[in-house]
Amino acid sequence: MKVLAPIYGLTDAGAEAQRLQAAGVDGAFTFEGPHDVFLPLAVAAAASDLSLMSNVAIAFPRNAVHMAHSAWDLQQLSQHRFTLGLGTQIRTHIERRFGEEFDHPVERMRDTVGALRAVFGSWQDGVPLDYHGQYRTHTLMTPIFSPQPSEFGPPLVVVGGLGPRMCAMAAEVADGLAVMPVTSEQFFTERTLPAVHTGLGRRDAAASSAEEFEILPELIVCAGRTPEEQAAADAGCRALLGFYSSTPAYKPVFEIEGKGHIQPLARSLTREGRWEDLAELIDDELLHAIAVRGTPEEVAAQIARRYAAHTGRVAIYTPYGLADGLLEEVIDQIHAI
Repeated sequence: MKVLAPIYGLTDAGAEAQRLQAAGVDGAFTFEGPHDVFLPLAVAAAASDLSLMSNVAIAFPRNAVHMAHSAWDLQQLSQHRFTLGLGTQIRTHIERRFGEEFDHPVERMRDTVGALRAVFGSWQDGVPLDYHGQYRTHTLMTPIFSPQPSEFGPPLVVVGGLGPRMCAMAAEVADGLAVMPVTSEQFFTERTLPAVHTGLGRRDAAASSAEEFEILPELIVCAGRTPEEQAAADAGCRALLGFYSSTPAYKPVFEIEGKGHIQPLARSLTREGRWEDLAELIDDELLHAIAVRGTPEEVAAQIARRYAAHTGRVAIYTPYGLADGLLEEVIDQIHAI
C-alpha cells in the first residue's frame, strides 16, 4: 500500500519533499493552513518525484477557472503527478473568514466539479466552454487565456467528504473520495462505504470509470516503538482530535462511537478560549476508535484490517515530533500491506 504524507512549509517545501521521499513516502499533500495550498506543491514538484495533492483546496471561495489554472499548471510541472483535492470547509470559516456563502454545500461542490471538467475540456479537447450550473456559469474561453492541450491530460479531481450525501456525490461525479481523518472503522463501514456504493451506482458519464474511482482514507497515526514515543504520539493525537471534536460536522462520528456528548463540551471550551483543555475530552476508547495506534507493525495491521480491501494508498497525519527512524519504519510496514 502506498503512503502520502504532509508538507507543512513554503520556503522549505522542496527540502520537506526530499526528506519524505528519502523516508520512502510515495506522495505529498498540502492543506489550507498558513500558506496557499498550491504554491508549496509547485516547489515540491521541482524538488522531488513524489505524487502531489492539494488536501484540500477550499472550493467555495475560489473561482473555478482560477482553480483550473493552478491544477493544470501543477499537472504540467509535475508531469502527471498532481491530484486536485477539493473540500468545503465549514460554514463558520466560509462565511466569516472568506466572506462567501455556504448554503447547499453538496450541490455547490457538484457544481464546482462540473465547472472544472468543462474548463479542462475546453483546454484539452477544444470544446467550446458553455457551462451553466446552479451556482457557477462559464461561457467564455478565448485562445489567449487557454493553455495548450497537455500530453499528461487534465488532473484527477478528488472530493473530501464525511457525510453520506457528500460521499455519494463524490462517487457520482469525481475521480475519488478523500475520507476525512476523523473517521472510525465503524463509521467508514456503516456510513461511508454505503454512500460510495450509492454514488457509484449513478456514476456520471463524464467521470472516470467506477473501477478507477479511488477511496483515499486519511489517517491519524499514533505510532511509537517505546513507551516514551507512544506517550508523545498519544498526546499529539489527543490534541488534534480534541480540536476536531469542536466541529459540528464531525459529531456523527463521535455519536456512532457513543461519544456524541463531547461535541457541545468542546464547543464551550473553544468559546472560552480553553484550547489546551480539548485533549482531555479524548479518552483511550475514542483515541483507539479513530486513530491507528501502536508500534509500526500494529499500525500497519490496523490499516490493513480497516482499509486494505478498499484502497491502494492512504494519507497519514502524525501530529507530533517523530523520533529518528520512526517514520521510515511506519512507511515500510504500510508498504508491506
